[in-house]
Amino acid sequence: MNRLAGKVALVTGGSGGIGEAAARRFLAEGARVMLVDVNEEALIRVAKAIAAPADKLAVCVADVSVEADVKRYVAECAKRFGGVDVLFDNAGIEGKIGPLANLAVEDFDRVLAVNVRGAFLGIKHAVPEMVKRGGGSIVVTSSVAGLVGSPGLSAYVSSKHAVIGLMRTAAAELAPLKIRVNTVNPGPIDNRMMRSIEDQAAPGAGDAVKAKFTALVPWGRYGTNEEIANMALFLASDESGYCTGSVFLADGGFTAI
Repeated sequence: MNRLAGKVALVTGGSGGIGEAAARRFLAEGARVMLVDVNEEALIRVAKAIAAPADKLAVCVADVSVEADVKRYVAECAKRFGGVDVLFDNAGIEGKIGPLANLAVEDFDRVLAVNVRGAFLGIKHAVPEMVKRGGGSIVVTSSVAGLVGSPGLSAYVSSKHAVIGLMRTAAAELAPLKIRVNTVNPGPIDNRMMRSIEDQAAPGAGDAVKAKFTALVPWGRYGTNEEIANMALFLASDESGYCTGSVFLADGGFTAI
């Protein structure tokens, strides 16, 4: 119950799904947590549902793709809780699904802005606060889509490949500062994002798409938000003290075949 005792964690993409599950796990293990998301209504709803005391949980409404917003959420976390030890760089969007040749440049750019620039800015501005604390851990949410292609998901796949390169470079640069950087790479997870992908892939026939995805998973089911949160917790904690620059899969065997 104390794997993150005394630590301060920033969690982006905190308005539900994996971000909410991670916040709950981090709090249960002794961390103080700031949840960040662009969706104010959903963010407040999640915070109320978690019902942690104000000295343990705070929220900040911010767009992770906007540098001024990122500076602000890092500064607010440091002011509120005294620093930053853990960054769970989790915010991400799937964008529009469809053939690459039909994808608008604006839609492609928006996915990369949130998923790649957002991750970059989070790392850039959290690092100085981590240095003040003597080090830290950065966990970036990638995906199995960061390792394989997926027709119809060109923007998302590009972004999730990109954050692996970002993670590896950051890990090499930041090791002398005692800051570890890794990615967690989920397979299909039973949450809002997969519902969106299913529904966009076959409007009105999302269940059939889910069945096709599930057939690609040797474990025979989608993962849960909590299973990814458990991996993020391990990487955030000192238990993973010799892990940096690595890709950690939680995909039910999706990439094994």
